[in-house]
Amino acid sequence: MAALDKATMLDDDTHRAYASRVRGYLIWLDGADIDGDPLTQAHASDAAARDYRTYLQTVAKRKPSTINTVLAAIGDFYIRRGMRAPDVRRLDLPQAAPRALSDKDVTRWLRTVERWVHPRDRVLALIPFYAGLRLGEVVALNLDDIRLSARKGLIIVRSGKGNKYREVPVHEHAQLRTDLKLWIDDERPDWTGAANSEALLLNHRGGRISARGAHDILGAIADEARIDDEFTSHALRHTFGTRLVRDGHDLVLVAELMGHSRLDQTRRYSLPNQADRERAINSLPVDR
Repeated sequence: MAALDKATMLDDDTHRAYASRVRGYLIWLDGADIDGDPLTQAHASDAAARDYRTYLQTVAKRKPSTINTVLAAIGDFYIRRGMRAPDVRRLDLPQAAPRALSDKDVTRWLRTVERWVHPRDRVLALIPFYAGLRLGEVVALNLDDIRLSARKGLIIVRSGKGNKYREVPVHEHAQLRTDLKLWIDDERPDWTGAANSEALLLNHRGGRISARGAHDILGAIADEARIDDEFTSHALRHTFGTRLVRDGHDLVLVAELMGHSRLDQTRRYSLPNQADRERAINSLPVDR
């Protein structure tokens, strides 16, 4: 039962990603030579998953991190079918920091958001960056989760992983504070009586904006900002965590702000990233 519960705890974006990866597995399975029925027999599913891992490594040339996410999706697929996850070992991964925005991309992001017309979209773009919320947490915010006074502000998060309650101060001088006040006091449509009318961020029909709709808005802003790397909303939250940890703030404090249940989740932000590796290599002397 615990395994089945774990399989159902996926957000909409993860469900879509898992479905795509499982489709690839099923297409490969249709032409694979596996003893038994991999969709009904545990021993056959073990063999199929291991062979598919080898295929992804040697033929499709996928990265280890990608292969591991595929294996996670396949395991979830089998659990939902009432079977156990295949017995297949995940690949060892080099430790790396979560992907955050580079300094150049941070500047582009903030300047693009500042020019963005819709104040709702600006709020959506700045809360993960300045408060470290997950996208699902942002869209779940209600009006009474935002506390703004003359000089201070607070974002109350009630819907994070494990339903952990936390409070995140609003940056005293950042544009987020100005846009929150503008949106709540002046620009947010009055949909009193409508479904989810208490939601902070609304769609054009007056309902709570969906995670998918929010993802599309952030993607449009990233395109306008010419963010080079493949952009996800997680990059904004990871930028929040990376900046705080690398600026020397206490790990326990950062973990509390981000809603982490374990310090090792927060400690990852101190790991080297690609830019660190490049600086190390480029620091070596050259013979000119």
